Amino acid sequence: MPSHAIEIRGLQKTYPGGRQGPAKAALKGVDLDIPAGSIFGLLGPNGAGKSTLINILAGLVVKSAGSVRIWGFDQDVNPRQSRAAIGVMPQELNLDPFFTPRAALGVQAGLYGVPKARRQSDEILAMVGLSDKAEAYARTLSGGMRRRLLLAKALVHQPHVLVLDEPTAGVDIELRQMLWQNIRKLNEEGMTIILTTHYLEEAEEMCDEIAIIDQGSLVARDSTANLLGQLDARCLVVVPEQTPGLMPNLPGLDVSERDTGELALSYRGSVLTADAVLEAVRAAGIVIRDVRTEQANLEDVFLSLTGSH
Repeated sequence: MPSHAIEIRGLQKTYPGGRQGPAKAALKGVDLDIPAGSIFGLLGPNGAGKSTLINILAGLVVKSAGSVRIWGFDQDVNPRQSRAAIGVMPQELNLDPFFTPRAALGVQAGLYGVPKARRQSDEILAMVGLSDKAEAYARTLSGGMRRRLLLAKALVHQPHVLVLDEPTAGVDIELRQMLWQNIRKLNEEGMTIILTTHYLEEAEEMCDEIAIIDQGSLVARDSTANLLGQLDARCLVVVPEQTPGLMPNLPGLDVSERDTGELALSYRGSVLTADAVLEAVRAAGIVIRDVRTEQANLEDVFLSLTGSH
């Protein structure tokens, strides 16, 4: 097993402009290593370049410059081996409506040159909960079942790396839980998982490490814990004995009153201390019944790094 499942150096992609507009740089020299065996989050606002990066990994988009190695295979030198090392579950439900799930897996396995003796279609269908629909036409499947079939198709050639592009967008809670159970199981068996998601709490819970892309450039890449620790934002939540007449007033302190009557006191740790904040609360004549801290979450980090709202 290589130390890195994916190695990207100087990756650029420029789309030619139309009659009216200039060329658009979707990726601007991205360098990124993704550790083998990890669950890795790839985050960014819409139009940041995530889909372009994934499509380059999948061999669907030709890069403008740079190099990509997948499981040690250079995409330019060993294109067949690099493509065989990766499976992609796309966001779009692109399925042939007249194929059954079993037939769809058979065709996919054939495209990757998997010998019939090594195919595991029934095992994969059982894993994603489609055994009872193995002979149903894809057009009769619900949206959730079609998404399960997309995951099954990505697994037929037993890739070392699995890319999930917004896998739980618009799905119900039951399907989301089923997907994550499968993903954790695959990861425990050694598969590297790359996840893009708009659900930041999902990335916070699932991912060992995270890269954030904005406007075609890598703006952050670290362990999830370190990214959360980088943020200077702090929040003290005070429960007052009674509705306060005055609000705490201190330069650098932002105070908001919640529907519950709690006061959320936001500040930057490099500017104020918790003691100074609590002293401002007492100076406003507020008797504190309870106080707690709230940790920054991944959404706070994401917003601070990308300026998105």
